[in-house]
Amino acid sequence: MKLAAIDIGSNAARLLITEVTSDEKDNPVFNKLNLFRVPLRLGFDVFETGMISKQKTGMLLQTMKAFKHLMNAYEIKHVKACATSAMRDAMNTPDIVRKVKLETDIAIEVISGDMEAGLVFENHIAETLDKDHSYMYVDVGGGSTELSFFSNGILNYKESFNIGTIRLLQNQVHDKTWEVMKEIIKTVTKGQKEVMAIGSGGNINKIFSMSKRKEGKPLTLDLLRDYHKELSSVDLETRMKLYSLRPDRADVIIPALLIYINAMRWAGASEMYVPKIGLADGLIRHLWDEVNQH
Repeated sequence: MKLAAIDIGSNAARLLITEVTSDEKDNPVFNKLNLFRVPLRLGFDVFETGMISKQKTGMLLQTMKAFKHLMNAYEIKHVKACATSAMRDAMNTPDIVRKVKLETDIAIEVISGDMEAGLVFENHIAETLDKDHSYMYVDVGGGSTELSFFSNGILNYKESFNIGTIRLLQNQVHDKTWEVMKEIIKTVTKGQKEVMAIGSGGNINKIFSMSKRKEGKPLTLDLLRDYHKELSSVDLETRMKLYSLRPDRADVIIPALLIYINAMRWAGASEMYVPKIGLADGLIRHLWDEVNQH
């Protein structure tokens, strides 16, 4: 069965198309067929003006129409479309959701930060890792960061913070918000087994590719600090050239690294796994469960 997930983030919109088959024990196997990404950058409007501009609304509509055509080409019967931080904050979201439904028949659900953290956790990476550690998922987006803490086989805590790469670029994150995140991380991880971080989001995936690490090998906190220093020391143009970064990655990668570094520091984590999963992967699994129940 082929399923599709659409994740409308603050920096980009993604369409993930996945085929689900079964192994010999009848467990589902998720095979990614294709991932399409369009850098809409809705957050740049929303976090400054509180609205999604006419131009960005038009771009979002065109993107959804393109996604619809692609899903038709793949003969997709089931789709789940979710929007996160930027559309949570935009005052004109209800109008846009109506317009998209009317013109493409795609129903966009604007999800809470809490649900977003839960969906990233749906990938169940921590359960496959050793039991000698506790695990903190850190999912960094343009508008928010989602944290989930997993220890002794159970999910102890999940929360979303309005600390995202675009908000940081626009100086929209108050010290108080950082303080709250720091206190919570320290409280939740105190007295637990040594913490390993699990990083998700386009920026950490990019850093992982740049590091040339083998799949399944973690990135160290020191390496992330080195990348932060190195990337911050050159201007945007040079950064794009030297590291082959797209413009919509080159500006957000530095604030993203800052968020990952701080989260790891406060949790006392020296290493981070990067399983290359994201919200869209969690949505696919969620959708699979829904389809199966029906």
